[in-house]
Amino acid sequence: MKRIAPFLLILCSFISMAQEEKPEKYFSLDASYFYGSVIEHNPDIAHLITDHPNGFFLSFNRKTYGLEKWERRYNYPDFGYSFIYQDMKNPNLGENYSLYGHFSFYALKRLLMFRIGQGVAYTTNPYDPDTNFLNNAYGTRFLSSTYLVGNIQKENIIGGLGLNAGVTIIHYSNADTGSPNHSTNTFTFNVGFNYLLDHENHPDYIPRGVEEKYTEPFHYNFTLRSGVNTSGVVGSPTLPFLTFSAYADKVLNHKSTLQGGAELFFSRSLEEFIEYQSVAFPQKGTTGDEDAKRVGVFLGHKLTFNKMSLITHLGIYAYYPYTDYVEQVYNRVGLQREITDDWWASVTVRSHGANAEAVEFSIGYRL
Repeated sequence: MKRIAPFLLILCSFISMAQEEKPEKYFSLDASYFYGSVIEHNPDIAHLITDHPNGFFLSFNRKTYGLEKWERRYNYPDFGYSFIYQDMKNPNLGENYSLYGHFSFYALKRLLMFRIGQGVAYTTNPYDPDTNFLNNAYGTRFLSSTYLVGNIQKENIIGGLGLNAGVTIIHYSNADTGSPNHSTNTFTFNVGFNYLLDHENHPDYIPRGVEEKYTEPFHYNFTLRSGVNTSGVVGSPTLPFLTFSAYADKVLNHKSTLQGGAELFFSRSLEEFIEYQSVAFPQKGTTGDEDAKRVGVFLGHKLTFNKMSLITHLGIYAYYPYTDYVEQVYNRVGLQREITDDWWASVTVRSHGANAEAVEFSIGYRL
């Protein structure tokens, strides 16, 4: 989960801009209760798993019926905002309150719903070296949170009211913006209801029709990525990083774009980590003079929803002189939003396996 998690701290604002304004808008509400267990993804959090967390979801959704072409391509998804309250059922973890932007996708004649939400959580009892040193999961009061829902859902059974039930995974992490950061993943069962607002006036779905072929020649992108993170050592400072990327992309159709290129990484936290290792563990051979720069090469994919896109990259550090920090293979997941035909912005998470190194805020130019 951490590889997709913290993907994207300002997603709510991106989703609100993702669609062009249209006079025809249709909405629904849903609410669910959930009950489950914290998954022991890391033995270091075993002491925090003492009971079964529970809580509830509240969601506000904008329905789509194919009024725009992208809605038909994705089988009429929903998008909107959601709130989660979760009692972690452990005094060291406390309670979490979260706000998200989400997308919902449908299959099997809309009986099966899959939803992904990304947002920000507030935890009531984060790590404190004096009063709560046992909480090694949440190193900061504000966390990034991702949730995944798979529901069997039936809408408008009677008078706009429907039912839903399924399973959910909820992830909390801060992507190393503070330490410690072992995070939690909760697997739950949920049951609830949904309601179509103004249900008598919702239209029929516009047929998909024949999708026209579409492609573009190669384009070239130049990107500046930045943010802050820590070295992962408890008590280490929060420091800035900077990444320069250059890559080519090839649009295959309205949905898919392939990407490939190279990037140069500068990390103050890696410099801090090298200095820390040279002082705290001189027997390991770190001198403090090692080069903290990295050069990566990557391949990627962009999945486009109108002006919003889901970005996934897989890369390897081709130049990585100090190899005791993170793994050599990395991945990036996040959201990209078009600003103009040439300029775009994104929020992504760069990870190494299950270890998230940084949340990246990026601005890019496309030739």
